[in-house]
Amino acid sequence: MKDLKRYIGVASVVLAIYLIALYNKPNSVNWNETYSQKDKIPFGTYVLRNRLKDIFPGSQIIDQRKPVFNVLTEQNIKNGSYIIVASTVKFNKYDFKKLVNYMQKGNNVFIATYNLGDYLNDTLKLSINSALALKPTLRFKNSEFKSKTYSFDRGIGDQFFSRYDTSKVTVLGINQDNKPNFIKYKYGSGGLYLLPSPQLFSNYNVLNKDGADYAAKALSHLNMGGDIIWDDYPSLGRDQETSLFRVLFQHPNLTYAYYIALFSLVAFVLFEMKRRQRVIPVITPLQNTTVEFVELIGKVYYQQRDHADIAKKKITYLLEHIRGSYNIRTNAIDKEFNNLLIAKTGLEAAFIGELLMNINFCLNSNKLSNKELIDLNKVIEEFYDKSR
Repeated sequence: MKDLKRYIGVASVVLAIYLIALYNKPNSVNWNETYSQKDKIPFGTYVLRNRLKDIFPGSQIIDQRKPVFNVLTEQNIKNGSYIIVASTVKFNKYDFKKLVNYMQKGNNVFIATYNLGDYLNDTLKLSINSALALKPTLRFKNSEFKSKTYSFDRGIGDQFFSRYDTSKVTVLGINQDNKPNFIKYKYGSGGLYLLPSPQLFSNYNVLNKDGADYAAKALSHLNMGGDIIWDDYPSLGRDQETSLFRVLFQHPNLTYAYYIALFSLVAFVLFEMKRRQRVIPVITPLQNTTVEFVELIGKVYYQQRDHADIAKKKITYLLEHIRGSYNIRTNAIDKEFNNLLIAKTGLEAAFIGELLMNINFCLNSNKLSNKELIDLNKVIEEFYDKSR
C-alpha cells in the first residue's frame, strides 16, 4: 500500500509539472498535414476551400465526406468537377469505376496527393518520386501560362511522376528537371487531373502570391461551371465520425497526454507485477520445559530433605501399578496380599517379602535417611524390571 501511495504521489507531481509547463508554453505552429477545409494551420485547406468561388464563379460548392462510390451513387450530382486534396487517396475498383463513368459524361476529377494507392498506381501505371530540392521551381506547359516560373520554399512541389503511360497522359506541368508534376488522363469528354504535391494547395502556399496564382491556374484547367464537389473524406474520414482516437491524434497536446497516460499505465502494471508478500514475523519455537519442571521439583524436594514423603509417593505409584496390572486389592499389605502378589507375578517369595518389608517400614516411618530411601527405590525399580 505504501508503494502504491508513493507511485501515485510521484505520478501526480510529474503530471502537475507537465501541466504547468504546458500552460506556460508558447503556442507553437502546428505543421501537421491535415489538408482539411476546417483547419487554418499551415497545411490545412481552409483558404482554398473558401476562395473556390473566386476560381469557379457561379458554381455551387458541395462539401462531401463519404467514399467516392457513395457520393456518386447516392447524391444527385450534376455536371461539374470533383476535387480531392489529401496526403493519401486510396480507391478500390468500384470507386474508380464510378469516377470513370462520371468523367465520361464530361466531368473532371482533380486529385492532389502524395499517394494514390496500389489500385490506381497499377491501373494508371504511375509512380511518384521526389526531387529533394530545397526551392523547387514549377511551370505549366499550357501556352497561356508557360512564360511564368513558380518557386516554392520548404521543399513544396518537389514531387514528380517518375513513371506514367505516355500513350495516355498529357503533361500539363513540369519541374526544374523537366519531370512531369501535373498530368491529365482523358476519359470520354472529361479528364482525370493528377498532382503529386498537395502542399501546393495548402494555406501556407496559397497565402503567398505565387502560391495562390499557381493553385488558381492549376484548377482553371477544369471546366468552368457546374457543381464543384470538395471531398474531405480521404483527410477526415466519414462525416459525423466520432472516433476518440481521431480527435486525440488531431491535436498534439492531446496526443502527448494520451502517450503519457499510456506510459504511466504500463509503468504501473509493471510495477505491480512484482510479487507482494506480507512480512512474516519471527516466532520463537516452543521450548520443552518438562525437564526443567522435573529439575525444579527435584530441587524443591532435595532442599526440604523430606525423604518420607518421596517414599510414600513412590509406594502410591507402585500400588496403583499392582492394582491395574494384577487386579489385586492393596487396602492392606498383609500375608494374603503377599501370597497373591507372588502367585500373580511369579517372582520369588524372598524378593516379594523384601519389597513388602521395605514398603511397610517406609509407610510407618515419619522420617527416612538417604540410604533407606535409596534401598526402597532400588527394590521398587527391581520389581518393575522382573515383573515385565
